[in-house]
Formats: sequence, structure tokens, C-alpha cells
Amino acid sequence: MAHLQTNLTEVDPVWHRICEEAETAIADEPLMGGLIHAGVLHHKTFEGALAYRISMKLASPEMSEQILREIADQAYQSTPELAAAARADLVATYDRDPACHRFMKPLLFFKGFQAVQSYRLGHWLYQNGRKDMAYFIQMRTSEMFGVDIHPAARIGKGIMIDHAHSIVVGETAVVGDNVSMLHSVTLGGTGKEDDDRHPKIGDGVLIGAGAKVLGNITVGHCSRIAAGSVVLDAVPPMKTVAGVPAKIVGEAGCSQPSISMDQLLGHVR
Repeated sequence: MAHLQTNLTEVDPVWHRICEEAETAIADEPLMGGLIHAGVLHHKTFEGALAYRISMKLASPEMSEQILREIADQAYQSTPELAAAARADLVATYDRDPACHRFMKPLLFFKGFQAVQSYRLGHWLYQNGRKDMAYFIQMRTSEMFGVDIHPAARIGKGIMIDHAHSIVVGETAVVGDNVSMLHSVTLGGTGKEDDDRHPKIGDGVLIGAGAKVLGNITVGHCSRIAAGSVVLDAVPPMKTVAGVPAKIVGEAGCSQPSISMDQLLGHVR
């Protein structure tokens, strides 16, 4: 296993780049050396660094960092897809957020990235029947990051949540791959139903700040939801919707809204 991890590290361009950036950051700001060594350079793999960062963030007097670290290590060792999704999320953040200039920044500083990885750990626990621990992870993620994602929700890879304040994703919500959303987004229900009651978001969707998507409705792939909109009806693929309640106001304006991050309604056709 140790030999395998070494080989993986050697061919892991994301981790290699993070380590190079960490060395440069310490040279530029020596006072950050302790934090960066503990968070990056002390670890042999991206998985080890990610497990450390999540456990440090979510630890509390009720649950120690050591216990959470053991859980995270187990999750990454048994389910490699978790770390693959984290790498995709990290690269998505770097590509789409103009404030992200290094791969290292989401891992160490961006609560949107950290919150999504915490959700992924909680989802892994939930899928493995450890629901009480999953709910603890959900609670601590909400307390630490202002992001409340039910551990039963299903979220794809390549996710970017910018600013990540007041995000709510309900129990039966489904989010596809390569989705971008900004702060204060809700993927919620419309009442007290106890069945499939939350939105289904397609691949490549861009959800603007403050948007609320409510009910068991489908938002088609590569569509755009304008900031502040309240979406109560299904959205076809590759459309832009805006308003309260939201209405179709035009085409998506480009083939990949979640990557372009273009939120100007003047660009719809």
C-alpha cells in the first residue's frame, strides 16, 4: 500500500502543484510556515492533506480531530472516488473563481471547497449506514461554513460554490457534474412532504446568488438561474430563467454557463 501511494503521488499533478505552491508560499511569508507545513507539506498525499484539513475544521469538544481524521482516512482509502471528486472540485474552483490564483488556496482557505468535501464525507457515512455520524458532520459543516447540505443529497463532481454563505441543499436534491453556485442558494422543498421533494439540477448549471429552487423540479443541463430568482417550475436545458417567480428570459448564452460564470442578463439571446 505504501508503495502504491508513492506511485500515485508521483503521477498526481494536482498534489505536486499544491506542494510546489506551498514551498513558494512559505518563502514569501515565513510566518505561514507552521500552518502550511501542517496542512500540506507534512502529508505524502492529497488524500492525507484533505483528511487533515477537514478533521481540523470539523473537530469540536464533542468530537476530536483524531476520530474525524480516522473516519476521513478510512473513507478515502476505501472509496477513491471521493478524492477524485475533490480534485475535480479544486480544479473547478481554480478555473472559475477569479480570486483563486493557486491550487493550494481552496484546500487551505476556501470554505466553499472545504464544505463540499465535508458533505462528501458525510454522504459516504450516510451511504454506509452510519447516519448519526453523517448528521454530526452535517451539523458541524453548517456551524463552521454556513453550508447546510443533507448527507443524503447526491452531488456530482467539479462543483464550485463561491463564497459559500447560507447554502441549503435538501435531502432528496440531486446536483449534476460541473455545477457552479454562489452564496445564499437554496435547493429546497415547498412544504412538509416526506417523499422526493427537492430539485434535480442538471450538469453544467449556473445558479446565481440568492436563487431559490424549490420542489421536485428539474433544471435542465447547461441552464442559468439569475441571481435572486425563485424557481418553482421545471427549467428546460440551455435556458436562462429570472424573476420571482422565475420565467424563461432567453437562451443560456453559451455552451457552458457554469464555466463561463457569465451572469449578465443582457447576454441572453
